[in-house]
Amino acid sequence: MNVHIQSVKFDADSKLIEFVEAKMAKLDRFADRSTGADVILKLDKDHDKGNKVATITLHMPGEDLVAEHQAKTFEESVDEAIDALKRQLDKFKGKFDK
Repeated sequence: MNVHIQSVKFDADSKLIEFVEAKMAKLDRFADRSTGADVILKLDKDHDKGNKVATITLHMPGEDLVAEHQAKTFEESVDEAIDALKRQLDKFKGKFDK
């Protein structure tokens, strides 16, 4: 899967980029029809919920699946967004199985 990682309002270090790439590689097992993905990491102003936001767009034939999560660390927000995408993928696959 072709993964494009973009960081907004900060420069992502290599550890964070490697973490995101590793997580997206695991997601690739579930998303066998995926044509690519965009990961946008950005800083938000809400410090109560956490100011790290991860938005993942998974490009599938016919439609795009999008998940966004906000947490205190980018690792947590990426994990939660990927979990949400896995749930969306189950529903997406259910459409094709019928």
